[in-house]
Amino acid sequence: MKPAKWVIKSQEEAKNFKIFDIQEIRAISPRTGDELSFFLLNCQDWVNVIPITKNNEIIMVEQYRFGTSKIELEIPGGIIEKNEEPIEAAKRELKEETGYEGTKFTYLGYVDPNPAFHTNKCHSILIENCKLTGKQNQDPGEDITVKKIDKEDINIFIQKGLIRHSLVICAFNLLNLN
Repeated sequence: MKPAKWVIKSQEEAKNFKIFDIQEIRAISPRTGDELSFFLLNCQDWVNVIPITKNNEIIMVEQYRFGTSKIELEIPGGIIEKNEEPIEAAKRELKEETGYEGTKFTYLGYVDPNPAFHTNKCHSILIENCKLTGKQNQDPGEDITVKKIDKEDINIFIQKGLIRHSLVICAFNLLNLN
């Protein structure tokens, strides 16, 4: 027997922050009839970029992440602006974070970051034939170092725990599925 959909009793914004808001939902359990509160994290969709050079190198970024208190090795990415398509956001984020641009763009798909409480999607885009065309244009909260990793070494980096960001690993998985 499949789980039943919960009946939404009420929805209201609990708190608004710069890049997301928190929404409280009161819903009735189809199993017990109890009314419970759930909290959702609402934000714009995200984009992850897998940029590859003509030499089969992946352009990656290193930056400090407060959630892990570590410098993490990731691919470029960020928030998709309102009225912006994922491929356009990928081009923008790649240029801003790395100074690189590419010539071939492939939409790989999306994942739901955490369906339990995130309402957004994370889209993955492959950008090929990337080359350095300018300087980085980082946001005030970014301090990014650009790294080039041979494409063949990505799975080794993941297996050794050098790439730990779950959405980055999902992007590489989507690349391998295509």
